[in-house]
Amino acid sequence: MSLASVMENIGLQARQAARILAAASPASKAAALRGLADLLEAHGDEIMAANARDVTTARAGGLDRARLDRLTLTPAIMAEMAAACRHVAALPDPVGAMDSQWQRPNGLLVGRMRIPLGVIAMIYEARPNVTIDAAILCLKAGNAVILRGGAEALHSNLALAGLLHRALEDAGLPRHAAQILDTTDRAAVGLLCKMDRYIDVIIPRGGETLVRAVTEAAAMPVLKHYMGVCHAYIDDGADLEQALEIVYNAKVQRPGVCNALECLLVHRAVADAFLPEAGRKLGAAGVEFRACPQALPLLGATAVAQHPEDLGREFHALVLAVRVVDDMDQALDHIARYGSNHTEIICTRDHARAMRFLREADASMVAVNASTRFNDGGQLGLGAEIGISTSKLHAYGPMGVHELTTAKFVVFGSGQVRD
Repeated sequence: MSLASVMENIGLQARQAARILAAASPASKAAALRGLADLLEAHGDEIMAANARDVTTARAGGLDRARLDRLTLTPAIMAEMAAACRHVAALPDPVGAMDSQWQRPNGLLVGRMRIPLGVIAMIYEARPNVTIDAAILCLKAGNAVILRGGAEALHSNLALAGLLHRALEDAGLPRHAAQILDTTDRAAVGLLCKMDRYIDVIIPRGGETLVRAVTEAAAMPVLKHYMGVCHAYIDDGADLEQALEIVYNAKVQRPGVCNALECLLVHRAVADAFLPEAGRKLGAAGVEFRACPQALPLLGATAVAQHPEDLGREFHALVLAVRVVDDMDQALDHIARYGSNHTEIICTRDHARAMRFLREADASMVAVNASTRFNDGGQLGLGAEIGISTSKLHAYGPMGVHELTTAKFVVFGSGQVRD
């Protein structure tokens, strides 16, 4: 059978499964998710062995450090995956819920009911835990999902797919509600992007090249998980000790992920006090600073002169751009020019400035006195996320169960006809 025929069959099976899943009871969907959690715990050694095979091959093939980190499963990540299944299972089921209702003068009762999106396709790199996160959120929201992970995670993803199918069938749901492409042929991605007959929404999650390629090729709406050029602005009068811990966490805790800090903006009035401390603490952790002329002499031995291409860049490494700014206006101007609508934070003790920053910094998450690393579905209470949308239609920020539904108008009448 040709690849085109295989893909056509996958799309048809997904569309058929989506109809069944949209009508499935909340109890059956929750049972599938709880069953998956049990299977992940019971078969963790098998999943870890498949992942070790992928990691060994990827390391030998020269996969970069950031993607190798995202590829690697650990016992802690396995435990988080099982916990996410149970958390999402316990969430209120959104399907069929009424967002709002109102009555018209003619007696018609009008409402908006939440419904599944239908069939979701997701194309992503490296992270096998995304396979579980995406599948459980789609299933909870009543959507069928087609998953195309990176070639580097093929064995991990196929092992996880086996558990997904068992959990679905044990709960009386169609196994084709969650399909993982078992081919590494890149032509499959091109075919997937043209299957708007079957697929309602496509979500690319990975590097800039992947997101751009899918966006340009897709015949259906795209929810983009785009670049994470995240900024922190240290305001005049900020609690500098607290700000230092926030910046350290945002940059150092896991530098290869999309919500890691990439650029530090410091008010001129506190630069002399803050930047030497930042240079010592982050420099000792291996951070290299790409510093503007005002920041360069304050940051210590690991600082180098900044080049224009260092701004608006996602480093995915222990590298941090640093710029001294005159005031919040200049900080906001910088963010507007170089930000990627992902995450922006301010460290300040001034409530009015904090509220202004929240209003004016355009990003899917804006925070006051908290790390950029909190822009994550699990950390924000969604249980898991299918990605962080940097688009504004129809979701902005981490996409959980609610964001994987839409709303239709429903009308209750008693014989009304239009004049």
